[in-house]
Amino acid sequence: MEERFSFIDSLGHRVASILTVPDSGTDRIALLCHGFLSSKTSSTNNALTRMLIERGIATFRFDFFGQGESPGPFEEITTTLAVEQALAALDLARQKGYRQIGLMGSSFGGLVAILAAAQRTDLACLALKCPVVDFAEELRLEFGDEELARWKATDTIPNIMGGPNRIALRYAFYEDCLRQIAYNPARLITAPTVIVEGDRDEHVPLHQSRHLYEALRVKKHLEMVPGADHQFTKGEDFKRMTNVIANWLTEHLTESH
Repeated sequence: MEERFSFIDSLGHRVASILTVPDSGTDRIALLCHGFLSSKTSSTNNALTRMLIERGIATFRFDFFGQGESPGPFEEITTTLAVEQALAALDLARQKGYRQIGLMGSSFGGLVAILAAAQRTDLACLALKCPVVDFAEELRLEFGDEELARWKATDTIPNIMGGPNRIALRYAFYEDCLRQIAYNPARLITAPTVIVEGDRDEHVPLHQSRHLYEALRVKKHLEMVPGADHQFTKGEDFKRMTNVIANWLTEHLTESH
């Protein structure tokens, strides 16, 4: 059963979402946070929804501010705003009667998920696909000093997903990222956590996942997929990534509490 609706975050923004529930009903749910310049119906979110529904676990997918079907403007998004939206989604899942809640995030959504999980003690588990832990560092490495200066001057960035046109994004996003580095917040996480990244990830530096793993003080697992890129483009890599995440969510959302 699939229900499309919008909810309102704590700042008054409308957030487009999809709740998918097994026919048999359940009190277990996984909240899925998409990546930068992506949407709630990303290939990863769709694949995980299919896998989890078969295992009797609901999923809750939503579009961050200015992406997918959520109104914007995108150029005003910040990590801080995205975290507020994830927290609102978690509150809504709790209000709808879900007792066991898992949180999953991809790339930028992984950063959001870490920061949100650090503020909660009611999560059954956390799953991270190539999470950005320090987005400011990634952007510096990707853009270089000249491009950072152009960003500051024009409030636009190159399309980091490879498109030809520049994207309007306020430099305030970068300044916010400097305040939202997730290594220290990760020490506060209470939920068992899995990290999956390809060792050929061309966007997120591998040391970020390794340092994140070291910072975590919970049951944890780091899965480095040999030869896999940021998008897990090869079919076998994508299958391994989704299986690791689905298995982690299933294991920790099935245990009796």
